[in-house]
Amino acid sequence: MARNLAPACKQCRREGTKLFLKGDKCASPKCPLSVRNYPPGQHGPNGRGRLTPYGIQLRQKQQAKRFYMLMEQQFRNYYEKAKKLKGDTSEYLLRLLETRLDNVIYRLGFVPSHKLARQLVGHNYFLVNGKPVNIPSYQLKLNDVVSINPLKKDKKVFADLSKKLNQAYLPKWLSVNPDKLSGSIVAVPSKEDVNVSFDVQMIIEFYSR
Repeated sequence: MARNLAPACKQCRREGTKLFLKGDKCASPKCPLSVRNYPPGQHGPNGRGRLTPYGIQLRQKQQAKRFYMLMEQQFRNYYEKAKKLKGDTSEYLLRLLETRLDNVIYRLGFVPSHKLARQLVGHNYFLVNGKPVNIPSYQLKLNDVVSINPLKKDKKVFADLSKKLNQAYLPKWLSVNPDKLSGSIVAVPSKEDVNVSFDVQMIIEFYSR
């Protein structure tokens, strides 16, 4: 499957907001966006000009696409799927994106970034309802339980994880058990429950042109 191989920090600088693609580095003083808060390229600090309404919608779509680490066709497929459902398309789009396995692992606090979540899922580090799943886009449902593969619990990447889970912020629609290193979906995520930097409604307007 195709992947976006562009440098993560340049993607954040292009969008002008932290997408947390590099995990802990994004929250540190070494974050390139904090040092150079302007788009990458030869125009430097003057590279962020005034945007048209179309440009604003495009940037919102690009932010979401990069936050979830999706290619254009993958992201568009989620929109098309959400559009076919009866109700608020923006609500369904965000719900489909948030309940991806790699995103739920990131939201639960098992890993500091989507990139690492996707990598570990591909290497069978996680179980869904007790069964190994190695597909990052696997769509989780209400009451599904995500846990760390017992064969992988001693890996360095999970050092002091129980303590971190106790201190981590957790969305209302998720529940975590620090002792068992597992988490579950306890409610259907809504736009009010999800903290994102982009405007989902603008993304729907972009694709509805």
